[in-house]
Amino acid sequence: MKERPLAYRDERERIRRALGACSRRWPHARLESHELDGSSDLTIDALWAEAQQRESLVLLTGGLHGIEGHLGAAMIALFVEEVAPRLDPRTTGLSLIYPVNPWGMQHGRRVNANGVDLNRNFIWDAAGTTSPDEVHDPNANPDYTRLAFLNPRHRVNTVSAGTLEMGLGLIRALMGHGATAVSRATLLGQYADPRGVYFGGHDGQAEKTWVAAFFERALREYKHVVILDLHSGYGPRWQMSLVTSALDREPAAETAKRIGYPRVVKATGEEFYAISGDMIDFVYRMRDARFADRKLFAGAMEFGTFGDSFPALLRSLRITILENQAFWHGASPRVRRWIDQEWLELYFPGEPRWWDKARADARLAFEGVLRAEGMLQ
Repeated sequence: MKERPLAYRDERERIRRALGACSRRWPHARLESHELDGSSDLTIDALWAEAQQRESLVLLTGGLHGIEGHLGAAMIALFVEEVAPRLDPRTTGLSLIYPVNPWGMQHGRRVNANGVDLNRNFIWDAAGTTSPDEVHDPNANPDYTRLAFLNPRHRVNTVSAGTLEMGLGLIRALMGHGATAVSRATLLGQYADPRGVYFGGHDGQAEKTWVAAFFERALREYKHVVILDLHSGYGPRWQMSLVTSALDREPAAETAKRIGYPRVVKATGEEFYAISGDMIDFVYRMRDARFADRKLFAGAMEFGTFGDSFPALLRSLRITILENQAFWHGASPRVRRWIDQEWLELYFPGEPRWWDKARADARLAFEGVLRAEGMLQ
């Protein structure tokens, strides 16, 4: 039977019920919620299950890109059911933050209510005194402005016309700038166009501020922290990628060997793709600046969907452009239905066989990371 996502509120209740399961092992476990815009309908929920002796903490996050929260909920549920019972509550705490972007999850978008891609918004400002214009520099990605095909400024009339427009624009960009420059400019993040794809914001978003404070608390209270952020959409279809920070000193090949997982890549242009304002990079910068004595392993679990072949990457780019274009400029009901279906498939595939492999990869990665970090009983 085809897999289907639950509605935002149902997924939220599913994760909140995890509190009951965790409180049996962590008696002082509690739920903390942050209301966005003062509305209880949209909340970032955080489970904080404290260890008796604060030695180690496992922290999982999901829904940073709102629509990806459906995959995140499934993997968090798997973790709570199968992995959490193997943690030692005397020495190891557990925290779940979900969803980081509730508005995006409720409305089926990657971005938040301000059109901001939150994984381009975590820019480190150690002193907190730099002006927003300097931190969120609109000139940080100058090549982006040359790629007009990424952001058509008109209604989506037909999928075929949109595909042709993208294809011609991409060909011109590849001929003029080369594949490496186009890929980097597209995915890096930009701070110039609020209606453009991968917009990182003009300032720090409320979601970023709240979650950053939670990370600071984790590093302050625990000597050893493991953070795993759950994503879907990019990478090989049949092999989840464990993406580590470019700031992590351990080479990806050594990490793969240490944890026993076959695909580990760094968030660089050579191994995966570079990201400005990346949340995992932010945690490493916070650790290095304020908690240098803390042991940290942080990474993103990226479950590929369409695949990493050239046709698959074109398919992914096409729906990314069309979804954003339709949101800002409109589309007919028939085209809108097609966009919605294709957009969901990019982040939540319906094929049961894909889910079998994704869950198997998640189990292997959870086991490998936590065993290597000495946190499993």
